[in-house]
Amino acid sequence: MPLPPMPLQTPLNSAHRKLGAKLVDFAGWEMPLHYGSQVAEHHLVRCQCAMFDVSHMSIFDITGPDARVYLRYLLANNVDKLSDDKQALYSLMLNPGGGIIDDLMVYRLVDGYRLVANSATREKVSDWMNSVVEQVAARQPCHGHVVVDINERNDMAMVAVQGPEAVARVQSVVDTETAARLGQLPRFGALFAGESHFARTGYTGEDGLEIILPAINVENLWWRLHEAGVAPAGLGARDTLRLEAGLNLYGQDMDESSSPLEVNLGWTVAWDPQDRDFVGRQDLLAQQKKGLVSKQVGVLMTERGVLRAGQKIFFADTDTPGVLTSGSFSPTLGYSIGLGRVPVTASGRGEVDIRGKRKAVRLLKPGFVRDGRSLVGAV
Repeated sequence: MPLPPMPLQTPLNSAHRKLGAKLVDFAGWEMPLHYGSQVAEHHLVRCQCAMFDVSHMSIFDITGPDARVYLRYLLANNVDKLSDDKQALYSLMLNPGGGIIDDLMVYRLVDGYRLVANSATREKVSDWMNSVVEQVAARQPCHGHVVVDINERNDMAMVAVQGPEAVARVQSVVDTETAARLGQLPRFGALFAGESHFARTGYTGEDGLEIILPAINVENLWWRLHEAGVAPAGLGARDTLRLEAGLNLYGQDMDESSSPLEVNLGWTVAWDPQDRDFVGRQDLLAQQKKGLVSKQVGVLMTERGVLRAGQKIFFADTDTPGVLTSGSFSPTLGYSIGLGRVPVTASGRGEVDIRGKRKAVRLLKPGFVRDGRSLVGAV
């Protein structure tokens, strides 16, 4: 019987091993879960900063004379918002029914665009992007074809440095000119410095930078950051940080059965200009007209116990329960938190079933902690 394939390894695999990481299989990649203490790594990001290896993310460069036309149809957000290569844009890639194929970041390049998508969706996203090229061609009656080049950048790696001290720490390990430019970079701003691509973005609810650079250079950057006092952090802290920030995890809080209107991502859909069609637009308009059945909420539990995905949420005014899509203990707040899909009429309070016992929960707008500050008010 053949052995199962080994997980893929990022260019930083040897560094993780030297630092004593607990490595796990994540979406087919061998990734660090933690380097000793998930909670300590979480607090480092909230109070100082830490760095994450995110080289497993899928990076695609989209070039060619029809790249803009293609992306205007492929993505729910409008790439025309990117007036130059100094900005980042968050968008969704939808199927024809308005379901979410993936969420991703988009950047302008000198000769096209860069998309950074999730690792678990790599094959699905690649196949879908190629099929949409044919769809766009069919929509062009004048010539019936489009010229678009989709190049997956397996030669690139990615590191996220997150926390209130992140920018200063990165400035300390780059050249003087790049450091000065980073100091002027606004949130959701981007810049290129040589072969490195910096964006003031992240997945933690804190300030920080995501850095894309050639894979052959990433280990050198990692150790320079380490020498500058930036500790590594793993997938465990990344998950509790994003949950505290109220950020969705693809495949858990959203997927192809989810509409962006149901999962608190309607703001990523660019309806204007009204003559811009995009994949899924008509179904989203139909959903708006019909009205939503469910919505996404934040869930806070101050009793003892831990919220977990899959637990049901019950309400006094409806027989239809909701469900937790994500849940964990919040190291910052000291309580259990989660994201849930609930009936659109639900509000205020509910009860979560934990091992046959119902415990009171409070429903909130998604997002519990941002920039180190609690958003939940008195508990």
